[in-house]
Amino acid sequence: MQRRLLMLVCLFSSVSVAAAQENKRPNVLFLIADDLNCDLGCYGDPLVKSPNIDKLAERGMRFEHAYCQFPLCSPSRSSFLTGRRPDATKVLTNPGARRPNGADGAGHPHFRDALPDAVSLPQLFRNNGYNVVRVGKLFHYGVPGQIGTDGLDDPPSWDRVFNPKGRDKTDETLIFTLLPGQYGATLSWLAAEGDDAEQTDGMTADTVVKLLEESRQSEKPFFLAVGFFRPHTPYVSPKSYFERYDRSASPLPELSQDDRERTPPLAYASAKMEQDAMTDQLRREAIQAYHASITFMDAQAGKVLDTLDRLKLAETTIVVMTSDHGYHLADHGLWQKMSLFERSARVPLIISAPKAGAKGHSTQSLASLVDLYPTLADLCGLAPPKELDGRSLRSILNDPTAIVRESAFTQVQRGDSAGYSVRTARWRYTEYDEGRQGRLLFDETNDAAEAHNLADDPLLADVVKEHRELLDAYRK
Repeated sequence: MQRRLLMLVCLFSSVSVAAAQENKRPNVLFLIADDLNCDLGCYGDPLVKSPNIDKLAERGMRFEHAYCQFPLCSPSRSSFLTGRRPDATKVLTNPGARRPNGADGAGHPHFRDALPDAVSLPQLFRNNGYNVVRVGKLFHYGVPGQIGTDGLDDPPSWDRVFNPKGRDKTDETLIFTLLPGQYGATLSWLAAEGDDAEQTDGMTADTVVKLLEESRQSEKPFFLAVGFFRPHTPYVSPKSYFERYDRSASPLPELSQDDRERTPPLAYASAKMEQDAMTDQLRREAIQAYHASITFMDAQAGKVLDTLDRLKLAETTIVVMTSDHGYHLADHGLWQKMSLFERSARVPLIISAPKAGAKGHSTQSLASLVDLYPTLADLCGLAPPKELDGRSLRSILNDPTAIVRESAFTQVQRGDSAGYSVRTARWRYTEYDEGRQGRLLFDETNDAAEAHNLADDPLLADVVKEHRELLDAYRK
């Protein structure tokens, strides 16, 4: 009798948990890579192997024209994790490590210095009863210096945090670098010994797998934010990933006359002398290492996504895959980020929502990273703060032809000089110091390489005027 009673109790409990899970709000799995551009198979790259992200794109919406608000880690992450543009967060540069009193060593701000009462994206979910967990890099980390620490985190945003630290950090002395002793701010790479599980991103994936398994025992939905460190330099991955790429097959981009002359100068201010001095062979080695790091990161994302399927959580989980900004690989004669060219401003963005009407589609509609906050709040039935600067992309997830915004803005700041760029369906228009230090207009439909600056073409004066007005309104 007691045994039968115990069995009934267990059966009732399991049914209750299952029913609760069916009725709860959707989970969110937020995946972000560091310094990942659109060199992915699902975005049409003929060389890069990214089977797991490609598979996610097959069951979600791929945004062809998504843009960051600032092509640098801390400003971008502060922006999309608060839903506010950089001029609101006042985070316009990468800071050092913060001191206990809230000020950081370099005197640069945390977003809460300007917005002390802001409710971050994960904090909104935390306030609404979600289990909110961070694994790896979401807010700014100095890479690789702060791997294994909290970096420049925001404690009110999370219930729990995990800071993996792998042999990519402990093996730093083995890394090839253009500048001895520097690994994150310049080009550096290593075909590492050992296997995936020893690397920080491998440890990140294994931690997430365990957390997903734990989540099956909870009646609360989860917001699980997963920050991979690759392909950020140093481009470190196990040797097997390097062996998948023939470095001689990596084409080096052609440069325009403006690229060679670096006109206007502020458009090319991210150039570095040690990178300019690279030989073609070294450039190809760097591209090989970057692509190897993408494939390695993709494999770790695959572990997470496979676990989601294995546990049958994909049916109740919204998945976002994106990056904090784009990345140059010798195009325009530039490397890394911090320019306002398309390659630096554009980001991969895939959103897979179980109840979305359109799956496996791509959209040409414009999107900004600042739109992620209102989109996830909308999909989960949460009321976001009124002051958000983004717009929900939910309608596009049901209809890829829907238009949510007519323009997307990206900006940079170098000392007292500011650059602002606006992307519309066809054009990218950029001004430095409101045009006093240069203007650029590119026809992105017919000149994807941005080889011809049309800002002074009298036949396009109306196009320039229209885009200047968009920038003027955005700067207010």
